[in-house]
Amino acid sequence: MPAILPPARSAAWPKRRRFLGIGTASAAAVALGTGLFASAPASADNRRSPGYPFTLGVASGDPAHDGFVLWTRLAPEPLAEDGSGGMPPEPVDVEYEVALDSRFTRVVRRGSAVASPELGHSVHPEITGLSPAREYHYRFRALNEISPAGTARTAPPPTSLTGGLAFAFVSCQKWDQGHYTAYEHLAQEDLDLVLHLGDYIYEYPIEGDLRGTVPDHLLVETTRLEHYRVRYGLYKSDPHLQAAHARFSWVVTPDDHEVDNNWADEISQDDDPPEEFLDRRAQAFQAYYENMPLRRASMPVGPDMGLHRRLPYGRLADFTMLDTRQYRDDQPCGGRIVDDCPERFAEDHSILGEAQREWLIDGFRRSQARWHVLGNQSPMTQTDHLEGEAERVWTDPWDGYAADRERVLTAAVEEGVHNLVVVTGDRHQNYAADLKADYRDEDAATVAAEFVGTSVATGGDGQDIGEQGRAFLAANPHFHFVNEQRGYVRCRVTPREWRTDFRVVPYVSRPGAPVSTRATFVVEDGQPGVVQSA
Repeated sequence: MPAILPPARSAAWPKRRRFLGIGTASAAAVALGTGLFASAPASADNRRSPGYPFTLGVASGDPAHDGFVLWTRLAPEPLAEDGSGGMPPEPVDVEYEVALDSRFTRVVRRGSAVASPELGHSVHPEITGLSPAREYHYRFRALNEISPAGTARTAPPPTSLTGGLAFAFVSCQKWDQGHYTAYEHLAQEDLDLVLHLGDYIYEYPIEGDLRGTVPDHLLVETTRLEHYRVRYGLYKSDPHLQAAHARFSWVVTPDDHEVDNNWADEISQDDDPPEEFLDRRAQAFQAYYENMPLRRASMPVGPDMGLHRRLPYGRLADFTMLDTRQYRDDQPCGGRIVDDCPERFAEDHSILGEAQREWLIDGFRRSQARWHVLGNQSPMTQTDHLEGEAERVWTDPWDGYAADRERVLTAAVEEGVHNLVVVTGDRHQNYAADLKADYRDEDAATVAAEFVGTSVATGGDGQDIGEQGRAFLAANPHFHFVNEQRGYVRCRVTPREWRTDFRVVPYVSRPGAPVSTRATFVVEDGQPGVVQSA
C-alpha cells in the first residue's frame, strides 16, 4: 500500500469549479520544483544572491517508510512588498543532499530542483529509497550559499508493529500576540514528527504594539498572493519556528485563517461574490503550498487543494489528516454561538462533504493499525456553554454538523476501528474529552477520545482556567480537563497505551518562559475514554 493515499481528484473535487490553472503557476514549474525531472542548471555556479537566500530556514514533511518531502524557499528579503522575497524574476537551481551523519560525510541522496518565481522560489523535492525508521540529515545549496541543516525520520516498515511513537501537535500562532516560546521548547523534545492543525498565519492586519515594527504593507488584510507570501515571510522568520521545522518532519493542514476567518467552501466571512472569494482562495492556497513541506499531490489546482490524506506509521498508527473547510456546507445559524439551532442536526448538512466522509470511512474499513489518529482542525466534541438542559454551542466547529459527527463516529465503531483518537487545534484552549456519537443521549457510549491543543501564541499569555473553561467543565460531563495557557501537546504511543502531556508556558508576552507539563492523560488499548494520570 502506498505510504500516502491522497484522494482521487475525480471523487473529491467539486465539478462546478471552472478554474483550470495550478494557482498562478504552471505544471512545469511544479514538476521542476519537486525535482521530478532533471534540468540543466538554471543559474551559473558563480552567481551570487542579492543576500542570504535561506532566511526562512528548511523543513521536511509527510514522512513515509522510505522517504519524505524536503522544503526551502529562497527569500533574501522575506518582507519584500511585491512578495518576491527579494529574488529576481528568474529560476534558480537548488541542490540538496541527504546524509546519514550531521557532517555530510555519508551522503545517500543528491539531486536538484528548480526554484521558480512562479512558485515563490520554493522547492519541494520528494526523497525516496531510504531505509525505514531512521534519522537522516539534509541541507540545500543555492547561489553559492549553504542552508542550515535539518533532520528527518522515516516511518517504520508498513508491516511493523513498532514499539513506540512520539509526536506533538500545535496550532494557532498569531505572530503579533506573543513570542513563539512553545517552539523553542518543542525543538528540544525527542519526537518522530509534528502535526500542525491550522492557523499557521492570520489574514488580519498586524495589530497592537507591533504595528510600528513592521513595514506598512503588513498593516492590511491578506487578500492577494503577494500579501500571503509576505505574511508567511514574517511568520517563518521566527528562529524558534525555524528550529522546530528543521528538527522534525511536519504533517500540516490549514484551517480558516490561512485564507479568511470562518470560510466555508466558496463562502467567505463577508459573503463576497463566490468567484471573487474562489480567486482569493486560489492565491491563498498557492502561498500555503509554497511555504509548507507538502508533496506535489497537494499542489492546488485553482481554488482546490488535496489536503486530506493518510500516512501510516507501520501498524502502530494511521494518521488521517482531515479538511473541514473546503467541502463543508455553510455554517448553520450564521456560524455563531447560539442557544437554539435545530439546523445543526440536519442530515444533509456536512462539514466534510460526502466524498471525503466516504473516503474517511473507507480508511476505517481498510486500516490494520492499532491506533487511528484523526488530525482535525476544530473540536469534534460537543462544547456546551450552558450548564443544565438548555444548550449554547458554536456552530462553526463540529457542533454545527452533528449528523456528520454521528455518522463518522458510528462508522468507526461499525468498522471495528481499534482505538480512535482525535487531535485538534483552533480553540486556544487545552481539552481532554470523551467522544460520543450522540450527545443528546445521556447513556450514549464513549467511542473515542479527543485531545484539543491550545495556541502557540494566539490570545496572548492566557491563564490556567477562566470563566469559560469552568463553564465548559460544568456543562459537559464528557470533559475531563480544560486549560487556557499557551503551549503544545506531546503524545507518546505504544501498542498498549496512548499518553498525552499538555505542555504549557506561563507567558508569551516576553521571551524566556519555562515549559511544564500541566496535566497528563492516558488512553488504554481497547478502552476509548480518557483517564487522568496521577
